[in-house]
Amino acid sequence: MEVSHVNKMHKIRNLLNFFIFIFSFVILFSAGSASAVEKFRQSENVLLDTYHRNMAKFERNSFGFPLFLESFERDDRVHVDVYGIFDQPFSRVVNVLNVPANWCDIVSLHPNVKACTYRELPGIWQLTFYIGRKVYQPPEDTHQVIYHYRKVVQQQGYMDINLNADEGPFGTKNHRMRFEALPLDGGRTFVHVRYEYSDSVALRLAENIYFATLGLGKVGFTVTGIDRKGNPVYIGGPRGAIERNAVRYYFAIQSFMDTLRYPEKSRFRMRIIQWYDLTIRYRKQLFDLDRKDYFAFKTMEHINQVMLQRSVGTVVNAH
Repeated sequence: MEVSHVNKMHKIRNLLNFFIFIFSFVILFSAGSASAVEKFRQSENVLLDTYHRNMAKFERNSFGFPLFLESFERDDRVHVDVYGIFDQPFSRVVNVLNVPANWCDIVSLHPNVKACTYRELPGIWQLTFYIGRKVYQPPEDTHQVIYHYRKVVQQQGYMDINLNADEGPFGTKNHRMRFEALPLDGGRTFVHVRYEYSDSVALRLAENIYFATLGLGKVGFTVTGIDRKGNPVYIGGPRGAIERNAVRYYFAIQSFMDTLRYPEKSRFRMRIIQWYDLTIRYRKQLFDLDRKDYFAFKTMEHINQVMLQRSVGTVVNAH
């Protein structure tokens, strides 16, 4: 009787411990889920607050249409945020940018991106950027940068997508491109593109030499003062460089979205035309190539990209 009673009490204790474990697990899991949801809501609220605080900047800015940017440098980190309004409904933006393959056709509009391929890995999509000079280069002469595409959140009124690369060209690290979007009235969408990376001491030294000599005239968009003639003085150096790149990527996303209305066979040509027309408005900051050269280089690079994608073996209808 004594042994039977002890065994019964032992079983009851084990059962209680099991229920306590399950209850604790449920509480922790629920807390984690609630924390994640709350984080997403905070990001959405921050973006919405940014829109309301800067509505006047969308109406009065140097771009001539709803767009403005902010940037800063901190230690080895250079960071820029571009905000704008797409004349596209939120649902369409989500449907298009939710497809990782579409990002390859977007980023390859950038003069330094000579090609891009995509493939699906377990639990994640991998995008390979072939980075080179602004002149034509075959893929084998470029530097490959591996980005991971991650859809952080997609819900009825908010979208957040990240493209991250641990290693970049020229010793840069922790490249991050972030895209956020939320719906506005009138079938429009408020968008945010963040672009940032970390550089090394050696690269920063090389950049300082370059921007003091060959790159002396290369500037970004942030106004730092006014010259003797009353003209704006723009930020230069690494901060100016990342501002230029961020705006190039922003215009690439906008060009991709705006040209989806054309027949599929015409979209590539219309994309490069629109991207060039948008960037040439800011000749001081974004002019790199004559129109004829840009079209010729991008046409050859697009052919290379299609061939590379076939070799990867993952081909989907991206549009």
